[in-house]
Amino acid sequence: MLKQFVNGRILTPKGWLDGGSIVTDGNRIRCVSNIDLHVVGAEIIDVNGGYIVPGGIDMHTHGGGGRDFIEGCEDAFRKAVNAHLKHGTTSIYPTLSSSTIPTIEAACNVCEKLMAEENSPVLGLHIEGSYINPKEAGAQNPVLIKAPVIYEYETLLSKYKCIKRWDEAPELPGSVRFIKTCNMHGVLTALTCTRATYKDVVEAHKAGMTHAAHFYNAMPVVYKEHEFKVPGTVESVYAMQDMTVEVIADGLHVPPVMLKVVHKIKGVERMALITDSLAYAASEGDVSAEPRVIMEDGVCKLADRSALAGSIATMDTLIRTCIQKANIPMEDVFRMASETPAKIMGIFDRKGSIEEGKDADIIVFDRDINLTYVMQMGNEVVNYL
Repeated sequence: MLKQFVNGRILTPKGWLDGGSIVTDGNRIRCVSNIDLHVVGAEIIDVNGGYIVPGGIDMHTHGGGGRDFIEGCEDAFRKAVNAHLKHGTTSIYPTLSSSTIPTIEAACNVCEKLMAEENSPVLGLHIEGSYINPKEAGAQNPVLIKAPVIYEYETLLSKYKCIKRWDEAPELPGSVRFIKTCNMHGVLTALTCTRATYKDVVEAHKAGMTHAAHFYNAMPVVYKEHEFKVPGTVESVYAMQDMTVEVIADGLHVPPVMLKVVHKIKGVERMALITDSLAYAASEGDVSAEPRVIMEDGVCKLADRSALAGSIATMDTLIRTCIQKANIPMEDVFRMASETPAKIMGIFDRKGSIEEGKDADIIVFDRDINLTYVMQMGNEVVNYL
């Protein structure tokens, strides 16, 4: 069915288009015009002067709607994905924290089933751990944490094509081989939950690691050893100019002023927005936290308040925070929620921008940056217009 978006500001790869219209035909964008077209038979979607932008791509999320992807069952996957859809995430990479091999395999089986469905928002599985530094593990299960195990990751990468990203701490023994093996399988590697030194980051980067997970979180900044300062993982990543980063842009995991700093240094092309959300995100009604964590100040914390345990943010929250609290230019924020992650994950040929022939993943915000409309692959998910 033809649908036509009118009466809004359209974000295109060339910048804002004031007025004009977008025509979608089924699951594709058929036309983007700088004039108001008159398309016979098209359903008119009047956005009332709002911002028409590409759908959000969340490349790091552990769950939502009361369910966690680590459950490894179809019901959990569907409920979490649908919960995030309602908040502007039209493409998603379900993420597993440190897990057993049977848990990973169960999640892979579900993920591959959902990916095979027509117009699915699920684009692949993201594994975070178990190859991480135990001193930066946060709420992850310490029993499962270890250095890379060759037969484990080689078996999983050979068996499952749904694995699109795998994060680890590059200071661990065996890291270089792990990175190179992932690259051979077309899997993005990212540093995470780490105390990597500058030397570790350089070696990982040379091996093919090009991305940093939840930047500033679970990694050190500059510190002192005796009388000398030592660059932390954060400064080391900054020094790798072509290395991309992702930030939990809820204003809590990374304060607004630091979001602004990341944007100034890395720029829109190398900074992506992620939720890194737990099951408690996008939940309807009260969702009880497990005993070892508490919900407080808009985030999830370890019960002893020694560390943040995860986010409850959604895509629309990230966008609103970056625009209204960090004062990052609106166009850049929308691109960091869509175009940048699409390029990092290698799917920009079909997603991440509003262009003729691309997937009809479109979201709309009003002038106060409230989400008012969500279209995923041509299907209307939310309409508050």
